[in-house]
Amino acid sequence: MRWFVAQFATLGVLLMPLPAAAAGPVYQPPRGCTLDMTVQLHNCQVANHFRCADDPAGDRWVSYADGGGEYFLSHIDRETRWVESISRTDGTIDRLDESGSADHASFSTLLSTGRDDFDFVTVSSLGEVRRYIGFDELTGTTVTISGVTLERTRFELRIEDAAGNFIAQRKGNQFINRDMRLFFSDAETVENAFGDRASTYEAPAAFAFPGDKGFGATKPEYDCDMMMTNLPPVDIKPTL
Repeated sequence: MRWFVAQFATLGVLLMPLPAAAAGPVYQPPRGCTLDMTVQLHNCQVANHFRCADDPAGDRWVSYADGGGEYFLSHIDRETRWVESISRTDGTIDRLDESGSADHASFSTLLSTGRDDFDFVTVSSLGEVRRYIGFDELTGTTVTISGVTLERTRFELRIEDAAGNFIAQRKGNQFINRDMRLFFSDAETVENAFGDRASTYEAPAAFAFPGDKGFGATKPEYDCDMMMTNLPPVDIKPTL
């Protein structure tokens, strides 16, 4: 599961047209960290992936930016567990509650069995507790984007507060890459406790690695001149 919670802030809100892409500076990761991949995403977003020398082996960070700049940082471990996330818009930090989680996400289990069930808890810097219950499973289909082979998954996810009250539900598809041990978004639907529903399509559009054009880009390039509210998913023909 690509643990990405910032999108819930926009559920039920009309998104305005986003600024067109423009040349920008090269992304600079924090001191002691090394940038290793840039992914242009649909829905006018760009993700810069980096590793830090002081982190445990297999840990990764991703910086997400839209037309207004960086807005979200995600930190995962080798099993794609949601270790930490940082909102650049309000400074909120969410961290995994290891002891309070009943069933951690496991990328290894997904690869070996085709399905991974999870039930884990996060706690924010504001004291908010969130419980995430759901599953990821392989569908058996693949796509190739910029020479990178991705396997499509299906997922469902229920989010509750500390008292067990329903907050939101997500369901849809994502992609994984086995060698990178990463999830990437595809098409999904989000519904909150008020019945507001939104569909998103944030699949990778292009990958760039060291030496490639676009590596380190800080400006998104895809779908930035479109109204992004409830757009139908763009079809990617799978390779069976």
